[in-house]
Amino acid sequence: MAASFPETAISTERLLLRPLAETDAPSLVAMMADEQVHAWTAIPQPFTDGHALEWIRELAPARRADGRGIVFAVTEHLTQRVVGVVELRCTDWRLRSTEATYVTAAWARGEGYAPEAVNGVAQWLFEDRDFLRLELRTAAGNTAGQQVAQKLGCISEGVLRSAWIVRDGEESRSDLILWSLLPEDLEPVAPREPHFAAGR
Repeated sequence: MAASFPETAISTERLLLRPLAETDAPSLVAMMADEQVHAWTAIPQPFTDGHALEWIRELAPARRADGRGIVFAVTEHLTQRVVGVVELRCTDWRLRSTEATYVTAAWARGEGYAPEAVNGVAQWLFEDRDFLRLELRTAAGNTAGQQVAQKLGCISEGVLRSAWIVRDGEESRSDLILWSLLPEDLEPVAPREPHFAAGR
């Protein structure tokens, strides 16, 4: 049987990252309706209740069970509101490497939630799961997404040419910037840093 991540929760200064729950569906639908999420991600548009429930009930559990990754709902400790999602995917258990993507609700941007959440996941990966590499990929035009990678201490390794499709009114090809974070690169992220939250 392939290795897989345990079903777990991660706590940071202001956030709790936990498995998706059915009660998250309305928050996910509202979050994914945002124009910037539509532009920088491959999430279906319109993103419906059916999509949310399929993600919660089937896709996320299957991703974890078969070892491809894990999905976390990102919630505020204080209010329990869902402020975003962090997903690990393309996990290579031999190399102990995986890729992180992230989305933050439009109303929660500018509070530093994306770097805080991904930093929490990186600490968990490196310290508890013995991972050695975390990758992020941001579309060349997504400067705010690139700022999240920079705040995490990621190193830009180069450009993947014409490797993504951006949906900004009409679909167009885009380069992707490849970032990496190793255990020795990890630095604490100060809260309340401005950010944008759609990986890619």
